[in-house]
Amino acid sequence: MQFDHAGIATDDADALAEQYAALFDATVAHEERFDGMTVVFLDLGNGFFEVLEPLDDEGAIASYLDRNGPGIHHLAVATDDVEAALARAREAGVELIDEEPRGGAWGHDVAFLHPESTGGVLLEFVEH
Repeated sequence: MQFDHAGIATDDADALAEQYAALFDATVAHEERFDGMTVVFLDLGNGFFEVLEPLDDEGAIASYLDRNGPGIHHLAVATDDVEAALARAREAGVELIDEEPRGGAWGHDVAFLHPESTGGVLLEFVEH
């Protein structure tokens, strides 16, 4: 496994992506509307920033922004096998948000681990 991306919640994905592109000399690798969000992936060379803006007042990112304001929402680790990674987490006693992989942004399979079991950090497995 290796680091894949940091998901960053914001009220303005375009402005934050533009700022990060200039600040880190990063390029937009992928952009889409997915699951009630605008999602922008910025390529940092050895991983990505995934900028997340809710399209309405519903959903996980909108709720996160209401509770916490803008900032890091989650960290993602790339794996060749999300199901095996979930099995390993389950065996380690980690509480799973997703019992099975689901479709994520950019067409990837993903699964999330509950932050109460991972030191207060929402973690995501992502399979490219």
